[in-house]
Amino acid sequence: MKKRCGDIASLLRSCGLKYTRSREVILIYLKSAEQPAHAEQIYTELKERGSSVNLSTVYRTLESLCEAGLANKVVFEESGKALYEYSDSTHRHHLVCVGCKKITPISSCPLAEYEQALEGETGYEITGHRLNVYGYCPECRKD
Repeated sequence: MKKRCGDIASLLRSCGLKYTRSREVILIYLKSAEQPAHAEQIYTELKERGSSVNLSTVYRTLESLCEAGLANKVVFEESGKALYEYSDSTHRHHLVCVGCKKITPISSCPLAEYEQALEGETGYEITGHRLNVYGYCPECRKD
């Protein structure tokens, strides 16, 4: 566990953040999560694991991790809730199940060439984009 703590502490420092136990447990949670999670979900799961972190600390920590580039904040229009995921510098899009609301990250991006074409056509400097693809997951399709 010491090595993990040291790695997290170095990562936080390299991004201009001071090491705290709360930042460590939240960052470890985000790194291991298979899909984006909202603050309340992170708080609940950390509590179940025995962490003493409180909900306001989770919100503040998530915002500071986003500002430092260690986490991404994703807001889906239908729920309006902010979801958070670890930022490993991989550009991600999401599949969203309209039945159960499950969110699955997609690592490939089909829009890179289109961005370049848009820059040429419009004169804009494209700084990013988000793509959410909606449908029914395999579990919901069975129903």
